[in-house]
Amino acid sequence: MNFDFGYMIDIFPRIIEYLPIVLYMGTLSFILAVIIGLIFAVIINFKVPVIYQILVVIISYFRGVPTLIQIFIFYFGMPQLFPSFNSLDAITAVIFALSVKNAAYLSEVFRSAFLAVDKGQFEACDAVNMTKWQGLRTVILPQVLRVAIPSSGNYYIMMIKETSLAFTIGVIDMLARAKLESAVTYKFLEAYLTVGLIYWAITVILAYLQSKLENYVERPYRKEAKK
Repeated sequence: MNFDFGYMIDIFPRIIEYLPIVLYMGTLSFILAVIIGLIFAVIINFKVPVIYQILVVIISYFRGVPTLIQIFIFYFGMPQLFPSFNSLDAITAVIFALSVKNAAYLSEVFRSAFLAVDKGQFEACDAVNMTKWQGLRTVILPQVLRVAIPSSGNYYIMMIKETSLAFTIGVIDMLARAKLESAVTYKFLEAYLTVGLIYWAITVILAYLQSKLENYVERPYRKEAKK
């Protein structure tokens, strides 16, 4: 069978139609992962008794278990333990799984960023009688986020791509649509290549936006260095 480029053009609109759901799942998962990851990093950095030890085990688990299994556990397994999870829809299950799994990785990114902040910054906060929360929120966290942007941006791109696993529990996304299209025509190469090219284009765009954000955040520091 010859490669059918015309078929790719024909199915492109029907596949790109599901791009918003991909961006929704990936973006919301990333926002939640950043919030949870920051909380994890603060607990680890300050070694909060008991919670720290429990958190180390939790992080180890989510780093060690494949993403697909975690999605299955959230969607199929949790309702067995907690009946209230029976109302959990597939998209929400994917968001929860991606959020917690990537929060485990981002916690290490943020922890390293905390270590990159000069200890004198913490001492300066104490010197002006700031509470720990005030110093953390107004002085430390902005510097932590600046250091963490390059690595966390890469995780955002990765999470957008990981949403392609959502079709395994019934979410109709770009990959699921391509699968349905190719099942009728048997033009699997063209259908999956179309999806691959769309994801590639998203990655290129997001990488470009990330570089712009990094330049914007670094601008004040470059001006300070020139003085």
